Order: sequence, then C-alpha cells, then structure tokens
Amino acid sequence: MGLKLKVDGKEIPLNDFVEKILNGTITGAVTSLRGIREDWKKIEIEIQK
Repeated sequence: MGLKLKVDGKEIPLNDFVEKILNGTITGAVTSLRGIREDWKKIEIEIQK
C-alpha cells in the first residue's frame, strides 16, 4: 500500500512508522463502513479548513 500526504499542494515525506499508522487507521475506518467492497482499489480523503 502506498500513502501520500500533501499540504497546500506540497508533498510531505513520511517515515515508515507514520505511513503504517496512517494506512492502518484510514483503511480500518473506511473498510468498516457499510457499502465498502472488500476489493476496493483507492481511498481518497480531502480535508479543508
């Protein structure tokens, strides 16, 4: 699995630990939702303030 973090268009490098934590947290939360198929290919999240 790959994970990219961009803030205001600038890609932020992630170390392995942070990438694994974010991957696991996001994947676990999203796949627990109703209607999400097990064979999903890509999850996109956009946060604005």
